[in-house]
Amino acid sequence: MNLNRRRFAASLLGAGIVPGLAPVAAQAQTTAVVEGVHYVRLSEPVPAGGPGKIEVIEFFWYECPHCNAFEPALEAWSKQLPSDVSLRRVPVFFREEPFGPQQRLYYAIEALGLVEPLHRRVFSAIHNEHLPMRRPEDMAAFMSKNGVDREKFRAAFDSFTVQAKAMQARQTAAAYKIDAVPAMGVQGRYYTNGGLASSGAPKDRAASVNKRMLGVCDALIERVRRGGKA
Repeated sequence: MNLNRRRFAASLLGAGIVPGLAPVAAQAQTTAVVEGVHYVRLSEPVPAGGPGKIEVIEFFWYECPHCNAFEPALEAWSKQLPSDVSLRRVPVFFREEPFGPQQRLYYAIEALGLVEPLHRRVFSAIHNEHLPMRRPEDMAAFMSKNGVDREKFRAAFDSFTVQAKAMQARQTAAAYKIDAVPAMGVQGRYYTNGGLASSGAPKDRAASVNKRMLGVCDALIERVRRGGKA
């Protein structure tokens, strides 16, 4: 199953942490990637990337345990991307609380140039240390603990630029019709998630799901290079 709007709303009444992607196994990387099975083609393409660049987007939520599990694999994969591919992270928004503040948390970190040292630490703080990360004051305390001036963080968090990026992120996720995370978009044309990427695979470890999802992304990147041809 995926972390989606319906499951989030139901779980919010309970523990507050929602299930995301179930540990389903990846198929072999040599398995053909099939439209409508392993990925979806958007009916209305979304503007993406710059000249000569293929844009890949990761849609995530900091409190999603499966986004947390996916991050190390995504980070390793991103370091091996060819020069014509760019990765962009987009925090999702299903409702104002807690998604809105956590969107701004990510974009504040980005505005401060601290994604590399702090993005994974936010995941760890939530999932390993069980620190609260839903109120600006809790986020500021986390930032201070990690050597970032509270006032600089709050200024970035409240800035017009960060709020505008959060709004743009909502529009991007809506254009991709994102209702589950973690998920990947490729060049404004294609969308996949762990459930799609692992269609037909036997049950296995979550790591296999991550591998399969990134394998589908590799195939879609190559498809974009060929002009969308199979």
